Amino acid sequence: MVTTPNHRFSPWAILHQRCSECGEGRVFDGAFRMNERCPVCNVKFERGPGYFTGAMYFSYALGIPIIAAGVLLGKLLLVPHWPLHWITLVVWVCFLPLAPAVFRYSRILFIHFDRYFDPDGAGD
Repeated sequence: MVTTPNHRFSPWAILHQRCSECGEGRVFDGAFRMNERCPVCNVKFERGPGYFTGAMYFSYALGIPIIAAGVLLGKLLLVPHWPLHWITLVVWVCFLPLAPAVFRYSRILFIHFDRYFDPDGAGD
């Protein structure tokens, strides 16, 4: 059991979807089910009602560049003769299988950034 808070920004923990405090416990128990607490250090992930609303901003910041890159790649290299709206539609459809990963990483990033900048939850 970890007794002292870590509060380090750890790219490894983010990449491997681990706890922001101990860097060991898994944040997600299944594809979409989050653990309420870290199985290693017992830190509670959701600090209060509506806590993960902030993760939507991270989701937007992750999703839009992926879609924009896909549209640019399609228009400039792959199918330049297609109308832009068709390329955009195809890119959105191709993005749909990535949506679960964006969902997970947006929450992971939000937890890590929130714990880094507000370790005690004083900003609640």
